[in-house]
Amino acid sequence: MQTTGISPLLILSIVAGYFLLLIFLAWITSRGSTTDDFFINRHKSPWYLVAIGMIGSSLSGVTFISIPGVVGAGGHNQAFSYMQVVLGYLLGYMTISLVLMPLYYRLNLISIYGYLGMRFGPVSYKTGSAFFMLSRMIGSAFRMFLAVMVLHTLLCEPFGIPFYITVLIAILLIWVYTFKGGIRTIVFTDTLQTFCMLAAVILTIVAIMHKLDLSLFTIPQAIRDAGFAKVFFFEGGWADQNNFFKQFLSGALITIVMTGLDQDMMQKNLSCKNIGEAQKNMYFFSVILIIANLLVLTLGALLWIYLDHLGLAAPERSDQLYALLAMGHLPLYIGIAFIIGLVASAYNSADGTLTAMTTTVCMDFLGFEKEAKYKDEAYKTKIRRRVHILIAIFFAGVIMLFQLINKGSVINELFRAAGFTYGPLLGLFAFGLLTRRKLKDQYSILVCIAAPIISYFLNAYSVQLFNGLTFGFLILAVNGLLTFAGLWLISEK
Repeated sequence: MQTTGISPLLILSIVAGYFLLLIFLAWITSRGSTTDDFFINRHKSPWYLVAIGMIGSSLSGVTFISIPGVVGAGGHNQAFSYMQVVLGYLLGYMTISLVLMPLYYRLNLISIYGYLGMRFGPVSYKTGSAFFMLSRMIGSAFRMFLAVMVLHTLLCEPFGIPFYITVLIAILLIWVYTFKGGIRTIVFTDTLQTFCMLAAVILTIVAIMHKLDLSLFTIPQAIRDAGFAKVFFFEGGWADQNNFFKQFLSGALITIVMTGLDQDMMQKNLSCKNIGEAQKNMYFFSVILIIANLLVLTLGALLWIYLDHLGLAAPERSDQLYALLAMGHLPLYIGIAFIIGLVASAYNSADGTLTAMTTTVCMDFLGFEKEAKYKDEAYKTKIRRRVHILIAIFFAGVIMLFQLINKGSVINELFRAAGFTYGPLLGLFAFGLLTRRKLKDQYSILVCIAAPIISYFLNAYSVQLFNGLTFGFLILAVNGLLTFAGLWLISEK
């Protein structure tokens, strides 16, 4: 990869400076923090900071790197078809703000999977928590892997540092600035990281506009002339992976499960003062997220137009497009902004994952709220920090595993994995909210294991079984329905 004007030493200095800023911010925000601050910040988080931080968590390194690349690559999410998914997000966020968040606040939950314990019993409770941990670990590890892979190429590989060392350093840095303050710190660091990521996108758009002699008024026509402007895809029917209805429904379901049923995202919302402020945060966040995704897609179209303008061949993988141009064919400040945006996008998701999974283990499996031995704050803090370290080590191991199995565009791999692992969560919560039936709790884990397995085979052979139909991200709905049906069979009035 060409890196005109940006030496590995300069990249190292930029990354080091950025993390010193994060650590300084963590030091300020974590002073005097307790275990309750780590988990929920005692409901003191400003709603507007939570909203801004959630934008970065929702976009993540996957959107920052992958979505610009797929705009001009053809196939899934080509052109502006990803906006169909984003529009579906609105329906999902409306469901979260009006149905799920009032439930969580009414039950005064720290771990949202406590609802499953109240509604069904301990087996369903722990099953839901375990599937969240599996889902979140896969999703965040994919996001982090993408960013670490680019950073390794730009920063560590020139110094002969092995990939696994890059991974260990990356995870260690997350642990350093989250181990004490937890959610209390993350609310502030995520706000900073969201700003850095969006600033990188906007600066790159402006730089390409200057290179191509475009203005805000001529960009839409340039995108249309390049063939990237199409948003809605109706003509291909259900066999088309970009079909509007598939994409829209997928966006709604993905939002419900990957935000509303996700401990990381909901933990930030539950740290707000009350349900009113949490809902205000969700509405503000929803509007800004649409604008942010539109910016990312515009960036993607301009990157492809600029690539054609330079007469360069497309990179082997579309994920590499942004890095290729930012580091080698745009001004130095864009390369610096790209590096900071890349680090910010990756860490915005990963830091919340470590905190949320620590919360899930402590609350759902160790019983921090129920066991008498955890009444002592010093003992509780010691155990919580040990859990935090173990999860960080496991997280690093999963990222290294992805180095061995990485195939295809990361955005598609991420959501494909989520379709199989979030499905049981969708089925469990839907069954609890939509029915009043009593579950035979001891059998729920069998249903939650069987549903993803059946979904996997239905997805693999859908073309043969359903006359050319491809499920795409809708496999999440199939998985949830199978879980719901299985729970009905093991329930009674």
